[in-house]
Amino acid sequence: MSTDILIPSLGESITEVRVGRWLCADGEWINRDAPLVELESDKVTQELPAPAAGVVHITQPEGTDLPIGASIGSIDTDAARPAAAAEPVPATRVEVATETAASVDDTRATPMARHLAQAAGVELSNVEGTGPAGRVMKSDVLAKATPPQTPSDADAPPPETGMALRGTRRERMSPLRRRIADRLVQAQQSAAMLTTFNEADMTEVIRLRAAHKDDFNDRFGVKLGFMSFFAKAVVSGLKAYPAINAWIDGEDIEYHDYVDLSVAVGTDRGLVVPVIRNADQLSFAEIEGEIARLAGQARAGRLGLEDMTGGTFTISNGGVYGSMMSTPILNPPQSGILGLHRIMKRAVEDPDTPGGIALRPMMYLAVSYDHRIVDGAEAVGFLVHVKECIESPERLLLGM
Repeated sequence: MSTDILIPSLGESITEVRVGRWLCADGEWINRDAPLVELESDKVTQELPAPAAGVVHITQPEGTDLPIGASIGSIDTDAARPAAAAEPVPATRVEVATETAASVDDTRATPMARHLAQAAGVELSNVEGTGPAGRVMKSDVLAKATPPQTPSDADAPPPETGMALRGTRRERMSPLRRRIADRLVQAQQSAAMLTTFNEADMTEVIRLRAAHKDDFNDRFGVKLGFMSFFAKAVVSGLKAYPAINAWIDGEDIEYHDYVDLSVAVGTDRGLVVPVIRNADQLSFAEIEGEIARLAGQARAGRLGLEDMTGGTFTISNGGVYGSMMSTPILNPPQSGILGLHRIMKRAVEDPDTPGGIALRPMMYLAVSYDHRIVDGAEAVGFLVHVKECIESPERLLLGM
């Protein structure tokens, strides 16, 4: 008996997907619900589990674009299980097998990381995870599997061809990358986008974080980062300037009495922008927990469509890549986006300091906005409000 491997619906607006990386080989035995193949759409990349146990027969190769419901292969459920194929581990065994290294690895690594580690002969217990709670990600395994360049390799002269080698290569854009490109062009063409700048003295936020980060982590189980301070400051600013939390719908302006905060996350597949729902109702710990959860799912390729849609305002932190200044592009249909940048010590005016100049950790802030519904004075006022909340964090506690 054969069971078809069909492309499931990944969301109401998704009609076509691309067959991504097959996580098993043609003719290989697979257990039911084991990771089978990655499916890429213009919104999400999702692992498809095996619908049954048996031998896999692949009919559609990686890179094929197909509609929802199409068959990409089958599983022969009548095939005999090879002697080398492991039996599925019952849930009760996994829960109690705390002393088994393999069980520990299973719980702290993504399915893709486990698959790559097995293929590359990498022992997961020797890989340091960079994901949430130390979880091993795909990039961690790839870094471990790639042998370092030896001095002889680095010092080897180029081939004596008379000129340097000049190569080119072409690869198809992924559906996600195409979607990103379309939305960026849409933002430039459909909105009257302007950007205003300011800078914030990070002294007080850095002091608060250093004083309380250990207790915060012990109590709530998440790290206290800068992003929760900015999220709280943005929520406060949007309450004072609600037009920046609105958008244009036809000839109407749709205002929102809540804040669904989009947070840009870089992954090896491209930039994704998952949403923290009801950020205006969350505590610092809840915001940090949501950021960690969404970032981990994004880098593991496990974000769902519901995680990516409906945001009312966006924060993008180019500072983690070393950016000093940028003009962030709007995330349609939103009317505002805050860009954060690298913290650097700079000389600033300070009348309380001898000589009137002090060296302070400063960050440039940038807000891009849709000038069709947000006036310049509102955008500047919003950014000044965020700056004041960061420089005097007690304002966040007082609702100011």
